[in-house]
Amino acid sequence: MRRVATIRNGVDYKEVEVSAGGYPVYGSGGEFRRASEYLYDGVSVLFGRKGTIDRPLLVTGRFWTVDTMFFTELSEKVEPRFFHYYALTMPFSYYATNTALPSMTQGELGGHRMPLPPLNLQRSIADFLDRETARIDALIDDQQRLVKLFKERRQAAVDLVFNGAPTRRVELRRLLSQSPTYGVLVPRYVEPEEPGAVQFFRVGDLSSAQLVPSARWVSGEQSDEYGRTVLREGDVLLGVVGKMGSAAVAPAWASGANVARAVAVLRPAMDVQPELLRAWLTSSEFLEQAGSATSGDSVQPTLGMADLSRFIVSWPSTSGVWHRLELSLSRLDALIAETERFIELSKERRAALITAAVTGQIDVRDAVA
Repeated sequence: MRRVATIRNGVDYKEVEVSAGGYPVYGSGGEFRRASEYLYDGVSVLFGRKGTIDRPLLVTGRFWTVDTMFFTELSEKVEPRFFHYYALTMPFSYYATNTALPSMTQGELGGHRMPLPPLNLQRSIADFLDRETARIDALIDDQQRLVKLFKERRQAAVDLVFNGAPTRRVELRRLLSQSPTYGVLVPRYVEPEEPGAVQFFRVGDLSSAQLVPSARWVSGEQSDEYGRTVLREGDVLLGVVGKMGSAAVAPAWASGANVARAVAVLRPAMDVQPELLRAWLTSSEFLEQAGSATSGDSVQPTLGMADLSRFIVSWPSTSGVWHRLELSLSRLDALIAETERFIELSKERRAALITAAVTGQIDVRDAVA
């Protein structure tokens, strides 16, 4: 790559940062600040030097890059769009250092071997990929809007149960058999084969209504130190740090497991259906109260257990509510899952198409626009 691209280091932007005007400052996620000066003027492909190293960016014009990014000065032998498309296929995990914060050196990047077809063919490949990826991206955008619509309908179905049906207003603690509490502060992970090891759930494991088996385990002794959060079938788990609204019901196989500090365990009273309580924890009524009660910074808001216990719940006073809601949610959840799978397949097709085109596996010269 060094034969067609001179790799330059970015520079810290603090001394040139401005609140308005100026030139874009690029990080791995794209433009995020403005600068009074610029490092380069032209077309360039940016690479992550540290942190996120697997998202090359194609930029043009005058810009500044942060000190955790590389920018490139491209030679006339390479079409910038072709170079960027090829960069998207690189095996960055092969070059990344095996540390908590992945990094890549100029030497490793410059020494990477890449195909370099004639310039006119590079342009043909880039033109082909511009057209085809634009079509795929438009399809993905449509499907993402559809997912958003399904999720809005799902939220409306949940809210209707707690706002439209006959309800009684009670504090959340009245629906529980014990006060909500959170789990292990600093876990010591063990291998699952260790005698007495139990599964350990974190907020990221609460992405669906039902738990899936965790890849993390803690010792039985450490779990016993947090006895109030040792799970039973039907316990409701709630994420209380970060984005609110993640909740799941513990199935029978999760009995005996434990949870992280960012997860609260709510044990429903005998006459409270766990699935319905879990649904309320995703409702607008809960989210509004959680937004008012959380403390901490905007990135990691935290919900206290005492505040959670006093949340007001509009609890349905008629029977059969969960059955009707479950039918509605199951249909919407199936549509969401199907659409999200289609999006993932489209992204995989996009990546495969780019790889095939830039490595010569397909001949794009006769492709019809």
